[in-house]
Amino acid sequence: MNRLNLFTSPVAVFSGFQSELQNADYVIVGVPFDATSTYRPGSRFAPLAVREASLNIETYSFRSGIDVEELKVHDSGDLHISGNVGETLRRMELVAEDLMNSGKIPVFIGGEHTITLGAVKGIHKNLALLSFDAHLDLRNEYMEQSLCHATVMRRIRETIKPSRIVEVGTRAVCREEIAYAKDQDIAYVTSLRIMQNGLNRVVKEINLLLGDFESVYLTVDMDVLDPSFAPAVGNPEPDGLSTRMLLDLLSEVCSRRIVGFDVVEVTPHYDTGVTSIQAAKIIFEILCHIHKDKKM
Repeated sequence: MNRLNLFTSPVAVFSGFQSELQNADYVIVGVPFDATSTYRPGSRFAPLAVREASLNIETYSFRSGIDVEELKVHDSGDLHISGNVGETLRRMELVAEDLMNSGKIPVFIGGEHTITLGAVKGIHKNLALLSFDAHLDLRNEYMEQSLCHATVMRRIRETIKPSRIVEVGTRAVCREEIAYAKDQDIAYVTSLRIMQNGLNRVVKEINLLLGDFESVYLTVDMDVLDPSFAPAVGNPEPDGLSTRMLLDLLSEVCSRRIVGFDVVEVTPHYDTGVTSIQAAKIIFEILCHIHKDKKM
C-alpha cells in the first residue's frame, strides 16, 4: 500500500464509520480534479462536500436491507492532484492497482469524469464498463483537448479496450459519437427509452448486455439525473432520470462482480447541497447492494 500512502492524505471520513485499511473491503479515495471542465468547473470541491453530506444522512438501505455501518469501509483521503492530467491519471492508476492487488474494492469520488480512465487502467482485468451518464463522452476531441471529460469513454475504448461498454441514461450526444458507438459496438440506453419501456425491460437489457462478465467497473456521472434532482453538476442536461429510477436501476445491476466504481461531476457550489446528498446516497446504495450479493 506504499503508493496509496504516497499519493493520498486523510480528510473527513466518508459516512463517519472507519475500518482499518488492512481489514477493509471497500476503500474510498477522493479525486479533487477538474482541470478539463468546460462549462461549470468546481467538481474538485466534490469529495469534501459528498463526505460532509454522508455524515448527515442515515446509512440504512431499505432497498437492500443493509446498513453501511455493517460494511468494512476505509476512507484513505484525497489523491494528491497534479496540474498535469496524465500525471494525475497515472497516480490514480497506481492507487487503483494497489487496492485491487490487496483484494479491496476502490471507490472514487470525483472530480470530473476523466478520472475514470485512471481508475480502469489500474484494474488489469478483462472487464465490462457500465456507465450511467447523460453524455456518451465519445468525442475524439473537445475544445482542442483529446483527453478530457467529453472524450474519456473514447480514450478508454482505445487504450484499455474493455470487452463491453454499456452507457445508460444517454440523452446528450453529437453525430460523431453516434457513429463511433455504432462502429465500436458500444451499447447505450437512452433516458427516453427507459421512460418509455419501463425499468424492468431496461434492467433485462442491461444484464443481457453485461452477459457473463465476472468483472464490471461502474461509473456514475451525476448528470445522469435530471437537473431537477441534481442541479449542481458540470454539464446539466434536461430530460434525465429521477433519483428513484437511478436507484432502482442500480439495485438491479450492482452485485459482487462490481470490482470498483466512481461517482463524478458534482459541482457543489451550484446548489445548496442537494446534489452532494444525492451522490452520498448513491454511494451508500451501491455499497449496500454489492455487500448484499457478497453475503448471499
